Amino acid sequence: MKIINTILAAAVLLASCNQYEKTKSGLAYKITGSSKEKLKQGQFVKLNIEYKMKVGSKDSILKTTFDHIPAYIQVDSARGGKHDFPEVITKLGVGDKLDFVMSIDTLKKLQMIPDYNNIFTKGGVIKGRVEVIKVFATEPDVNADYQKEIETEKQKEIKAVESFVAKKGIKTQKTPAGVLVEIENAGDSQNKIDSGKQASVYYKGSLENGKEFDSNIKNGVKGQPFNLVIGSHSVIPGWEEGLKMFGKGGKGKLYIPAFLAYWAQGMPPAIPSFSNLVFEIEIADVTTPAPAATVQPGTDPNTNPALQEQINKLKQQAQQQHH
Repeated sequence: MKIINTILAAAVLLASCNQYEKTKSGLAYKITGSSKEKLKQGQFVKLNIEYKMKVGSKDSILKTTFDHIPAYIQVDSARGGKHDFPEVITKLGVGDKLDFVMSIDTLKKLQMIPDYNNIFTKGGVIKGRVEVIKVFATEPDVNADYQKEIETEKQKEIKAVESFVAKKGIKTQKTPAGVLVEIENAGDSQNKIDSGKQASVYYKGSLENGKEFDSNIKNGVKGQPFNLVIGSHSVIPGWEEGLKMFGKGGKGKLYIPAFLAYWAQGMPPAIPSFSNLVFEIEIADVTTPAPAATVQPGTDPNTNPALQEQINKLKQQAQQQHH
């Protein structure tokens, strides 16, 4: 009986593998659906897409639009990336689903990844899936639909963050854009963070599940504070919004909706796409940054001032001789 069961399992596995076809580049794919009208070159398409791969012993989602903002593309199988779903997109229609498998070795051979590393390993694969949602006739139709999806996603993320803190019984204040701020210590009210000010921050960033992805505090020991000028857009919008609730010495937490963090692109594998984030922060200092040095046109700021003066004199002499 054990032998029969083993043979039966092998037969089922073989049948499953045979459902996949391959493109010229070696992309393995399987289409499910019964659409009669297939996508055509030049059409604008709304679809969901997901890429995932094994990192260690677990599946890690590199990118997904399922349950979030769908992707919008123009059908162009000729210019689409090799060894990816655009190779077979014209075989799909509205409502169809596609499963595909990309080879890391092939991606490296095609120079689509620079080299193997601890994520993109030799012999590894990336599994993907696509679902075609809708086709649009014109680009303005695409833009209108996209704006609706953006607003829906933003409101969903804000509600998710509000629900997260409510379940934990955390009291927060909400910024105009939607960051929830838990204030343990507001800090010096006479030295508050504001636009143009430089804030020096100790922090720990985590996903909502508590998994830490970045910090400048290791094993309870503070390293160098992170310096940023508010309004310079050098950090995620959620930081610029939330930090304004604190002054020097302030301490608390920022609960940031994904659209005010890394949103659709994420920072895989540490931060999946559409991740709401939690930051524990402590304000080490608030200062006024030194003004940027102005440079006169035609001068090199790295030039020695005395040498620059000699160069200017020579230029003047040359001009006088010319006239």
